[in-house]
Amino acid sequence: MDVVVEKLADLTRKITITLPENDVQKELKAAYDKVQRDVKLKGFRRGKVPRSVVLKNFQQKVEAEVAEKLVQDTYFSAIEQEKIDPVVHPEISEPRFKDDGTFSYVAMIDTKPEFELQGYKGLEVEKPVVVVSDEEIAAELESLRVEMAPLRSVDDRSIVKGDVAVVDFQGFHNDKPMKEVKNENFSVDVGSGRISPEFEEKLVGMKKGEEARHEVEFPAKYPNPVLAGKKVTFKVKVKDVKERLLPELDDEFAKDVGSEYKSLAELKTTIHDRIVKQKEEKADGDLTDRIMHKLLENHTFPVPIRLVRYEVEEMIKSTEKSLEQNGLDLESAGINREELAERNRATAEKRVRGDFILKKIAEVEAIKVNEEDMDRGFKRIGDQYNMPVAQVKEYFGGSRDDILPFVNELLNEKILAFLRAEAKLVDAPDVMSVSSENIEA
Repeated sequence: MDVVVEKLADLTRKITITLPENDVQKELKAAYDKVQRDVKLKGFRRGKVPRSVVLKNFQQKVEAEVAEKLVQDTYFSAIEQEKIDPVVHPEISEPRFKDDGTFSYVAMIDTKPEFELQGYKGLEVEKPVVVVSDEEIAAELESLRVEMAPLRSVDDRSIVKGDVAVVDFQGFHNDKPMKEVKNENFSVDVGSGRISPEFEEKLVGMKKGEEARHEVEFPAKYPNPVLAGKKVTFKVKVKDVKERLLPELDDEFAKDVGSEYKSLAELKTTIHDRIVKQKEEKADGDLTDRIMHKLLENHTFPVPIRLVRYEVEEMIKSTEKSLEQNGLDLESAGINREELAERNRATAEKRVRGDFILKKIAEVEAIKVNEEDMDRGFKRIGDQYNMPVAQVKEYFGGSRDDILPFVNELLNEKILAFLRAEAKLVDAPDVMSVSSENIEA
């Protein structure tokens, strides 16, 4: 076997593999002999079909099958011979049976980057102090008041913040109606910011029965990709205006929120504890992000092109899945696939580089996923989806490909937990301040 390796980029290799005539012809003969024994052709008895007829009718099929077998039998030996460590499956091309009886093919691969770990222990990272203010508790209570308030239609005044406006609307972009941006009898919680602060603001002052055109410019990172980065003109008609009849904040209100509450003080305590938990979870997430940012700052090395492409494709699939939930695709949402890929490329590259750094740390620190980690992961999924652990395990099955992403996720969590434990934490300057004052009613 002759192997020629060409370096096309830092980590990309083109490997041309040529197999000797004896090995190739042996495989071809065995394949043709099998066809000759088994094939049924009109006018010939089984096993008596002349080789020339077999060649004429089955050469393309036989050569395709033999080529696939030769590649499978020799690829791993070739990369082992050349001491190459690929990180993704190869792209096989140019399979050729040559006139001299040999067979050759090309394998395009990306290799594992080589780098030295730099300063991953004792990273100095900021972690905000978790603080809950009385204003935040008051805001949560106000949100509950709004949520529980009955609605009453009003005809004698215009819309104010806090009202619910029932509207028909049609969006126009570049003077063309957007079929995805149209609705009738649509309820807008004015001032909530759930639709668009600017869109909601322009409803303020309108009355029932009024029609108007409002221009709204959506930011590039607006959650709805159909509207993101676009200037949209809305034709709006107000069908109804509803005001909220807000309940008093007292012990009776707390009892209405839940039978477990006997007083407003108990409700405030629960809200306080819930906000603390949410902020602690966010602080942990922010800490992980800051650790990864430091690691990426400390390690600059090229990453495999194909892994970056794969990560970009996964990000695009995520966008497509989000659009599908609204009955859209990239084209109908006005999103150019190539532009979306380019926007995601830098993030994809960071993710790939970050994963290599984490796996290198796992290798050096001998961090591995054990049975206890797996069981904890299965239980977490079971709790999340209200499934018994046995059913979760059955879902993953015994396939390595099915369970490998899950194992990789658990490994990364374990590595990051190690890094958090090793980090040197300093209080962030923008401290989130917890006050337990005035929790009592």
